[in-house]
Amino acid sequence: MDVNWQEVIFQFLGGLGIFLFAIKYMGDGLQKAAGDRLRAILDRFTTNPFMGVLVGIIVTVLIQSSSGTTVITVGLVSAGFMTLRQAIGVIMGANIGTTVTAFIIGLDVGAYALPIMAFGAFLIFFVQKAKVKNLGEVIFGFGGLFLGLELMSGGMKPLRSLEAFTDLTLAMSEHSLLGVVAGTIFTLIVQSSSATVGILQGLYAEDLVSMKAALPILFGDNIGTTITAVLASIGASVAARRAAATHVLFNVVGTVIFMLLLIPFTAYVEWISGVLNLESKMQIAFAHGSFNIANTVLQFPFIGAWAYFVTKMIPGEDVTIEYKPKHLDRRFIAQSPAVAIGQAKEEIIRMGDFSVQGLNETFEYLKTGQKKHAETAYQIEDAINNLDRKITDYLVEVSSVTVSAAESGRHVMLMDSVRDIERIGDHFENIVELIDLRETNKLKLTDDAIVDLTEMFTLTIETVQKAIESLDKNDTGLARTVSEKEDLIDNMERRFRKNHILRLNEGHCSAQAGMVFVDIVSNLERIGDHAVNIAEAILGKHV
Repeated sequence: MDVNWQEVIFQFLGGLGIFLFAIKYMGDGLQKAAGDRLRAILDRFTTNPFMGVLVGIIVTVLIQSSSGTTVITVGLVSAGFMTLRQAIGVIMGANIGTTVTAFIIGLDVGAYALPIMAFGAFLIFFVQKAKVKNLGEVIFGFGGLFLGLELMSGGMKPLRSLEAFTDLTLAMSEHSLLGVVAGTIFTLIVQSSSATVGILQGLYAEDLVSMKAALPILFGDNIGTTITAVLASIGASVAARRAAATHVLFNVVGTVIFMLLLIPFTAYVEWISGVLNLESKMQIAFAHGSFNIANTVLQFPFIGAWAYFVTKMIPGEDVTIEYKPKHLDRRFIAQSPAVAIGQAKEEIIRMGDFSVQGLNETFEYLKTGQKKHAETAYQIEDAINNLDRKITDYLVEVSSVTVSAAESGRHVMLMDSVRDIERIGDHFENIVELIDLRETNKLKLTDDAIVDLTEMFTLTIETVQKAIESLDKNDTGLARTVSEKEDLIDNMERRFRKNHILRLNEGHCSAQAGMVFVDIVSNLERIGDHAVNIAEAILGKHV
């Protein structure tokens, strides 16, 4: 029988495209339906490695991507939200969570794929409520998943008649390592273990591969899925690289263990399939689930050893930005509100130091155009926002207890200072975005414009630094200096705007580059205003 190769390739690739789109669409819908609080879930509940495993499972089920969960985890380790030990637990849980997709595929409702998609599309386009639209995305993606699988399965059917394909599957049965390599390479290309496991389920259901050949491919799929985390960690922090390395090593070691136990594991899968009377696709789903659960159980006791090993394997001092507050102890609120207010002040000083650090990173990004400074600035802004929420909640709790008039004045002033520091973070984030715009569009600022920005940046950073110092030391002299410097910043802003108009009239700079310049100057001026607000609070009320 002749094989129509065009039909086989088009149907397989088209089905794969629909499957990948559907699984992403379903994951996005689930994520939006659950509320975009994944990082908060990971931060709050990963108190120990065991909780990390549970959270890893839940988050991966929500976003339908173990790679996605691992990438988020890598970011949290970099940010200091999570220790490497906790992250290893999450990565293990993500490997279990990703097996849910294989079980969904095992339901085999391909005949109903189109009506399911039609119902999802109806909810997306004809219902205005956001939650229902999100549900529609999930349903549409669910239907699309099966449509893609049906197309891929249909495309692969003619391969049964090919002697070369039969020989290849026999070779993989006899030489298991070939299966591992095939599974790894294909998942590296597709960057979705869910897709490759789905394809394997289709191959097995069509009797194109035996169970003995399918299992090594399944193990290889788990190694291949680590590529996304590896790519995310390139050029990232040491902590990020360590987390990605753990993901790779965890799956490689698991594969080695199960390759050594391939004969008993194959016998187990065949036994459970017979006992539960499982369909072909569900047999692969059970094999996938059993492998990842058993791998996690076997390696869980060695989390500490893994953390130690990757720390030695990837040496270096890691710079993390600690998002979590260090000084807020709720026990003081009822026992000693005055001490609680002092604790809040210490945390606000730390938040203020972050704002100075963020401004310095933004200035470095302006001068060098190096992305690492932009990423650090964004992380610092995130830290400031997190501290803003935590400190404000703490101070609100303090306001519920009785305090003296003097302490009440301190309390109000600190609440205002928190707001001003948070706004400084917003403004330097705006500047980073403007520099991003300059870099993306290759806009050229004139040498005179760079000189002006350097002068204004230097003065603004110094002003914010002195404002935080005046708050820390309760120094009215420093506060007056801040007020004087802010006047200089205002004068600079007016002068630099005039300089810009002259350059524009003389044709020395483009309109778009000019807009970037003016917006940066404007944001620096607003930062000066927030610095002087802190200083004026010191002059008005002693802390």
